[in-house]
Amino acid sequence: MAKVITAPPRFTHEEWTRSNLTKYANADVERAAAERLVDESKRLADETEKRSEKSQRDVNKKLQQRIDDIKYWKKELDDKLDGITTETDNLGAFKNRVEKALEATEEPLHIARQCLANRERRKGIDLVHDDVQKELIKEVETLEGVQALLNRTLEQATEQIRLNRKAKYLLEKDLKDKFSAVSIDEYCENLKNNSADIRFKDGVAKIEANSVSPEDWQDFSNDNIENAERERQNSVELRTLVDGILQQTANDMRKQCSDVNLAFTKRIAETKDTKGKLEDNLNKVLAQIKEMEENITRLKKAIADKDAPLMLAQTRLDTRAQRPNVELCRDPVQYRLIEEVGEIEQSIARLQDRLNDAVKSMKGLVRNKQALEEDIEIKANTIFIDEVECMGMRKSINIQSF
Repeated sequence: MAKVITAPPRFTHEEWTRSNLTKYANADVERAAAERLVDESKRLADETEKRSEKSQRDVNKKLQQRIDDIKYWKKELDDKLDGITTETDNLGAFKNRVEKALEATEEPLHIARQCLANRERRKGIDLVHDDVQKELIKEVETLEGVQALLNRTLEQATEQIRLNRKAKYLLEKDLKDKFSAVSIDEYCENLKNNSADIRFKDGVAKIEANSVSPEDWQDFSNDNIENAERERQNSVELRTLVDGILQQTANDMRKQCSDVNLAFTKRIAETKDTKGKLEDNLNKVLAQIKEMEENITRLKKAIADKDAPLMLAQTRLDTRAQRPNVELCRDPVQYRLIEEVGEIEQSIARLQDRLNDAVKSMKGLVRNKQALEEDIEIKANTIFIDEVECMGMRKSINIQSF
């Protein structure tokens, strides 16, 4: 039995027409929407292109401004770096002057101390605390004071140089960073849309956590500049102070050296004058001793010369005592002989007294001679110490301006 085939559903003509009209309308809507989208896309593309171009121009402008800012501060830093570098070199030269000045005090101080030690070898009455001694002690105190002051000044200069170098280091570090920054920004400024080096970098559109504000950035360099200028000014003031100290210490040392030398000159002249007077007195004493020796010799001879007359008179008296009986008369001869013996004995006694006085005077003259000779030797020793040893050394002292 044959199979019956069922026919597909049939649409009406209205349905077919409506379907076509619907499709036309939908196509028109989609086409209109597409046209609007195309127009809007073109406008958006143009708008974003213009915005991108504007943004790039703004970025380039800001990059250029930033580069100008960095270059401005870089120049300021360079100027301060030149200033602090020059000032550090200048202060270093002053430090060298202080070191040389300190070294130059050693010889005068050694000589002053040696002079004091030498003068301890003066003898007797010449071991006196005279003006020379006072001036030498003052010179030692002056030189020790100068050394202490120069040492403190040297410490100040060393510390200031350290501070200058620290300020210089901060400037150099800041300049190095700015050199890197300006190089980076100039590289960025030169990048174009068609540059070969540009790449997509995900996650770069952010503010770095360790970044600083423009104000902090500016303050950082400004602080470095102000610190460098402050240290430079301190260094300049210290150099002025050091220069004054060097001049004053040199003047003080020269003045005290001159005072000591003047005291030495006066003391040597005074000692020589005293030595000369002592020598004059010694010559007079020596002459007096010679005269006294002659006087003693004369007195001894005069006493000896009285022996014969005395023996004669005594012999005559003794012989006349042998006269017999009535001839033993107290005649004028007897009285005169007795008187003669008395006169001679009295003369001998007087001569002996004078001889004793002369001997005693002679001893006094000899003691005086010895005292004068000892004092002259003391003065000669003092003159040798002061004039030969001390002044001989002091001639090598040459205090120049530091």
